[in-house]
Amino acid sequence: MERKYLTVTALNRYLKYKFDNDINLQKILLKAEISNFKRHSRGHLYLTLKDDKSEISSVMFLGNTSSLNFLPKNGDKVIVEGHISIYEVRGTYQIYIKKMSLDGIGDLYLAYERLKEELEKLGMFKDDHKLPIPKFPRTVGVITSPTGAAVRDVINVISIRYPLAKIIVYPALVQGPDAKASIVNQIEAANQDKLVDVLIVGRGGGSIEDLWAFNEEMVARAIYKSTIPIISAVGHETDFTIADFVSDMRASTPSHAAELCVPSQKDIVKLLANYKDRLRVSLSLKNEFNYKHFKQVISSNVFKNPEKVFENTKLKLLYLEDKLNAYKPKKQIEHYQENIVSYTSRLNQKIGNVITAYSKDFISLTEKLELVNPLAIMKKGYTVVKQDKNIKKSVKDIDQSKPLEINFHDGALDCQVIEVK
Repeated sequence: MERKYLTVTALNRYLKYKFDNDINLQKILLKAEISNFKRHSRGHLYLTLKDDKSEISSVMFLGNTSSLNFLPKNGDKVIVEGHISIYEVRGTYQIYIKKMSLDGIGDLYLAYERLKEELEKLGMFKDDHKLPIPKFPRTVGVITSPTGAAVRDVINVISIRYPLAKIIVYPALVQGPDAKASIVNQIEAANQDKLVDVLIVGRGGGSIEDLWAFNEEMVARAIYKSTIPIISAVGHETDFTIADFVSDMRASTPSHAAELCVPSQKDIVKLLANYKDRLRVSLSLKNEFNYKHFKQVISSNVFKNPEKVFENTKLKLLYLEDKLNAYKPKKQIEHYQENIVSYTSRLNQKIGNVITAYSKDFISLTEKLELVNPLAIMKKGYTVVKQDKNIKKSVKDIDQSKPLEINFHDGALDCQVIEVK
């Protein structure tokens, strides 16, 4: 039997297929030492990862190097995450690195990845569980160190953006072995006293060890159980913790969390000004419509010649009365006369009812017109301030060197500005 021969390309391609389809090689975590480190002119990193007995070629492409928070060099102890594949042209296998960090935090990083994967499988990161952040919170709770920069940043930002909001600080340890229990206790305390509408939980930047309390499972579960929406604000923009994924919203910094949880008073003023303009236009249109309707009502025949409405009925009654007098016996005439009296009384009553109804409509329309009459509002004590024949809406628009005209409902005053407060 004749043997079949493979080409080198076919063999390498087959081995690459095997590597790429082996699930155990698609997410590798390695602890190793860097040697033969080279940085390509395009930004790619080429290096060898080794331990005391073996080594493996590695590459980290430019698209993944942006996640590095240190400058790799020969001799660095690192932990890397990536996948194994074959470089088909040379027939060599290597690890393609996606993430790399110094080995000093390797064990913590592994624990972080394990817990993150476990909680994600439990559905604790799903959007359908996350609570909406209130648009106009009356009280904001802050769980952090009472002496750190984070709490000062949050208070300053909220005080400037939305001074109507009250702030309650729940002091907690945010670093060290007792920090996780302290954070959990304050989250539970805030949920029990129900004094706040939203919670900011976090701290300023630091190393992964400094931030580790926010990677603890008990903290994640406390955030997940909270009935108060929580904004996670841990570290700097590039720092991600388990708390960020469980929380209802993630902020890059404590200051950013403060911006996310309260509106800007400048935006509110603009919104109210917009509503005011829309209301003014709506009232003007309503006033114009009611005035036209009023003019139409008072110009109708009912008001101009109300007697014409009943002329035909009166003529018919007179005709019947004449006919009865001419052709019917006396008793029938008397009978019909009684009916006429009754009909006349009823007719007069209906005429009165109709006139009363129209009078009520007239009065109602008049009252509605009075409600939207700008002069009626001014009678309650409001005035209109003008300068150079233009209505002024703010003291910022006033020229102190020029006189003012203050309009009341029954007249106007010419005034001079003494002081702007």
